[in-house]
Formats: sequence, C-alpha cells, structure tokens
Amino acid sequence: QVQLVESGGGSVEAGGSLRLSCVTSGNTYSRYCKAWFRQAPGKEREGVAIIDSYGRTNYAESVKGRFTISKDAKNTLYLQMNSLKSEDTAMYYCAADTSPRYIAHSAYVPILPRDFDSWGQGTQVTVSS
Repeated sequence: QVQLVESGGGSVEAGGSLRLSCVTSGNTYSRYCKAWFRQAPGKEREGVAIIDSYGRTNYAESVKGRFTISKDAKNTLYLQMNSLKSEDTAMYYCAADTSPRYIAHSAYVPILPRDFDSWGQGTQVTVSS
C-alpha cells in the first residue's frame, strides 16, 4: 500500500515558480513509475509529467521546457514549475503505478490516469495574470 501526500502549492503571479513535493509512505519502493497530473475546474484530469522505473522522464507538450519532474533518494517526487502561466491553474496530483506491470510502464506513452492506481489528495496551484 502506497500513500502519497502532496505539498507546495499556492498562489503565484504569471512568470513565477513553484516546486511541488510528493512524499511517499507505506510501500516506499523506489522504482514505481510516478507522475504528476492536474485538473482544472470543468476539465478532465491530464497528465503533466512522468518518471518511469528507469528514471526516464517525459512531459505534456504544454509544459515542456518549463516543468521538471524528479525524485530524490528518499523517494520524494518533485515538480519544479517555472514560467507559470494562468492556464497552469489547477489542482495538482501525484500518482504511482504500483501494479505488477510497473516495470514496463514507459515514460514514452501517453500519461493517462487509468494507468495509475495510487493517488494523493492534491495541492492547489493558482497563477494570476
């Protein structure tokens, strides 16, 4: 069982930066495929960034060059968000794929909510223009 807790959200002006964190507890196995998602009011949850079991990363086109996903030795997941835009306003969630197929979950496939089975409660990011 994996528990995920996000933090680091807040309100920032356009052009600013935030760093989100996602602490893992319970089963802290470090090689699970993990990702960040976001959901704005009235919109579907969308994949933002992913890091797979081999440390490969990938990003949604809308955040490439601005966001960076990483994790540290304590298995905390991060999302560094720079040059924030008003359209980045959303609730941000971290997620993990802890299914038996996690090792085959590549960073180079679409980042879809249905492929992740553990979720945090989310942290709100609001960007004002």
